[in-house]
Amino acid sequence: MNRVLVVDDEADIRELIDLTLLRMGLAAECVGSVAEARAALAVGGFDLCLTDMRLPDGEGLEIVRYILEHCPRLPVAVITAYGSAENAVAALKAGAFDYLAKPVGLEQLRTLIKSALRLPEALPENGARDLLLGHSAAMQQVRETIAKLARSQAPVYISGESGSGKELAARQVHALGTRSGAAFVPVNCGAIPDNLMESEFFGYRKGAFTGADSDREGFFQAAGGGTLFLDEVADLPLAMQVKLLRAIQEKKVRKVGSVVEEPVDVRIICATHKNLRECVEKGLFRQDLYYRLNVIELHMPPLRERPEDIPELVVSLLRRQLGEQGPSLTPEAMAQLQHYAFPGNVRELENILERAVALAGGEYIEPCDLRLDPACGTSRQEASAGHVAESLEDYLNRLEREAIVEALRQCDGHHTAAARLLGLNLRSLRYRLERLGVE
Repeated sequence: MNRVLVVDDEADIRELIDLTLLRMGLAAECVGSVAEARAALAVGGFDLCLTDMRLPDGEGLEIVRYILEHCPRLPVAVITAYGSAENAVAALKAGAFDYLAKPVGLEQLRTLIKSALRLPEALPENGARDLLLGHSAAMQQVRETIAKLARSQAPVYISGESGSGKELAARQVHALGTRSGAAFVPVNCGAIPDNLMESEFFGYRKGAFTGADSDREGFFQAAGGGTLFLDEVADLPLAMQVKLLRAIQEKKVRKVGSVVEEPVDVRIICATHKNLRECVEKGLFRQDLYYRLNVIELHMPPLRERPEDIPELVVSLLRRQLGEQGPSLTPEAMAQLQHYAFPGNVRELENILERAVALAGGEYIEPCDLRLDPACGTSRQEASAGHVAESLEDYLNRLEREAIVEALRQCDGHHTAAARLLGLNLRSLRYRLERLGVE
């Protein structure tokens, strides 16, 4: 029988949790202070710890840190006062598996307990396929961080340049965690029109608006029990940021047209290629939401900082495109790739290889088949030399064209969403498309 340590100085809370655990077939040991908790943990034999944040002789954070140091494989969840978002964030940063807010909801309590007890089965040793390629020091650090994140339900913010593999990292966090058996729902926040934002995220009731012919689930319901990945979260309008903040804090959502909130059980992972802190400073992103999302940050290194991973990536990408029978790169072509700056990262490498395969005349891809941009050499001096070779107007037009093409790619060709991503109105974007000759 699994044993749970319950730490709370309120007798009625201890009794409520004790009865809930008993009905779930679990044994509970209840204590009321930090000292008693440490004594019980020293004896050991627990599968989960639930602790209040405020205790007579200290704080629940002390227990979280003690467990992290002495019982690192024991999941611990904290119980915080209603609306105490700062305490919840502090606990998650300290290493807590998850948190509950008072008054404790029994359904949320049962969900948390079941998820925490599944944790040992979902650690990296479970043989989940590694979605990330490369064995450079930078990628090894990413893997180590992901392994730690898999032990938690804390929100994760993945930063990094476009094409650096942020969604793959999010999928790896999901695959190694307790939610791997449920859905992973990716959402491109920049591609959803503002007027559809709330209904897409939270769902709607029949008759909520014209065209709502039946009830529909939103992204939160679709990710129930799993992970909701918010890509390009910096593109969310401020009005939607308020609603998202409430959904994360209360773990409840209200469908459009409904008068009641429904509990949801999702883990939030978000990403953006923008500097989210700068967005906060400019008033484009809410500070309170930033601190709720950026509990733990995972940075994806750009490809130019891990050139030793390029040969492995090339082999994998060519195999994915052509199977085992495709051409291979000459040593000179591989060396040229390893000295290229890759402003578009792994996504650009994939496009370069697709083009090279089409241009290659035989079983080998030569340097001339790669057709790399000479302005993107290995050093800033080389890049600067490439820029000087063209006029300032041509250089600026090229950068503008690249930015627009990348925005359109991220938004699946949707002009309105791309204009919002670039900070333009739709008319201005159309003018630039015509002036620059972008189809």
